[in-house]
This record gives sequence, C-alpha cells and structure tokens, in this order.
Amino acid sequence: MLQNVMPAHVHQRLGEYAKLLRIDRPIGTLLLLWPTYWALWLAADGIPDVGNLIVFTLGVIFMRAAGCAINDYADRDWDRHVKRTKDRPLTAGRIDPWEAVALFVGLCLVSFLMVVLFTNSLTLYLSFGGALLAFIYPFMKRYTHLPQLFLGAAFSWAIPMAWAAQANEVSQLTWLLFTANVLWTVAYDTFYAMVDRDDDLKVGIKSTAILFGEADRTIIATLQVMVVIILLMIGPRAELGFFYYLGVAGMAGLFVYQQLLTRDRSREGCFKAFLNNNWAGLAVFVGLLIDRLLN
Repeated sequence: MLQNVMPAHVHQRLGEYAKLLRIDRPIGTLLLLWPTYWALWLAADGIPDVGNLIVFTLGVIFMRAAGCAINDYADRDWDRHVKRTKDRPLTAGRIDPWEAVALFVGLCLVSFLMVVLFTNSLTLYLSFGGALLAFIYPFMKRYTHLPQLFLGAAFSWAIPMAWAAQANEVSQLTWLLFTANVLWTVAYDTFYAMVDRDDDLKVGIKSTAILFGEADRTIIATLQVMVVIILLMIGPRAELGFFYYLGVAGMAGLFVYQQLLTRDRSREGCFKAFLNNNWAGLAVFVGLLIDRLLN
C-alpha cells in the first residue's frame, strides 16, 4: 500500500534502510530479546512493569538496528569480499557511509531518551556502557580473534540495564545471568562465524571460528555446557521451580541438536545451528514465564 502513496525513489530508499538495519531478518533482535526478558522476569520476581517491558522491547529493537548500521559501516570495505555480505546496501554503494552513521546515532539517541524519561538513574548510568560496547564491537575483528566476546558483552548489557530498571539495583544473580549470556553468545556467534570462515581467512578478518580451528565444535560444546550449568545455578538462588528447569532442559536438548547440525561444518549446517538458538532462548523464557505465573 505504501508503494501507492509515496514516490518510488523514497520507497526504494526506505527499503535499503530496512535492509541495512536488518528489519527483514529479526533473528538478531530475538537473540537480544530473550535474555532481556529473562532479566526482567527474574528481577521482578513475578510479572515486570508494563512500562519496563515496553521500553526494553523497543530498546532491543532500536539498538540491534543501530548495531547493524555501525557494523556495516565498519565492514563496508571488507564485506565485498565475503559471499554472504557482498550485496549489503552500504557495501554495494546503494547508500552512503554517512547515512549509516546517522542512523546509528539517531537510534542510540532515541534509545537513550527512553532510558532518561522512563527508567531510573542506575539504568541511565549503565546505558553508557551499552552504547560504548555497541560502537566498539564491529571494529574488534581487526585487532583480536575474540570479537565474539565483545559481541557477547554488547548483547548481554541489556541484562543489568533491565534488572536495574525493574529492581533499582543489580545483584549476584544479575551477573550470573550476564555471564551465561556472554558465553551463549560466543557459542552461537562462533557458529555464525564458521559460515564465513573461508572468506574471512582470505581477507584477514579475525574470529573465534578461526582461533578455535578444528577444536571449534568442542569449544562451543564446552561453552554450551557452561551456559546450562550457570542457568541451573540460578534456579535455586531465584527459587525457581519445575517449569524453569524444563526450559533449561529444552535449551540443552537444542544445543545437542546444534552439534549434530554442524558435524560436517557445512555453511548450511552452521547457519541452521546459529538460527536454532532463537528456540533455545525462547525455551528458557517460556519455562521462566510459566514458573512465575504459577508461583
């Protein structure tokens, strides 16, 4: 319908912006959203405030889009050498670098304004760390083989922020959940990096997939086991019951499935394993949600 009410060039431009911000690919948003919801529900010891739920849902959407914009800006000269990314709008020259930077800044400002207007001072202070992590992550693959670790910190920073907004404090549980999510992010983003490993080796991009080499699946499995152990540790500390543990068991089962998907390290299998983590995060959230509703 919008095509009928706006000039064709405007519609085309908006389409390119949507591709830059990955609006058509919500997997990154979902992988950010589930841990944020874990934090909100745990911090609330029940049902979180509707205001916090709205702020952090929108914040996840906006900051993930902002991260995509600055990531493509950082990689604009490298992406053309990678099969999966060579046709991205910025790399292909369909939008200009300054537009990506402007979108990043604008989305960060909108997210920051929501924090200022609708949360508390502790959440506000924590938001500066989140913005810094979102900015520096895309550049880390030039300097370290551990960019996935920086992504894990960036993807996990919504946990202390959401916890602070809901409880006006952070606790040991907050940082246990943060640690679990960092490890989980490194695991699934290594699957993602395995998709591009051959191309990355040619152009000099660093990643955990390259660092781990033939030990990649073993190290990922170790990280996945650590995630499950930490989530099990959280259970008694937060006085969680059967359905929470059932959700964690669901995540563990999906981790086994992901190992089977990647047994031959094919691009397709690694990408499917990466995508499957959406269901792993959802499993834990559903278990947590049901547990809180029944107790």
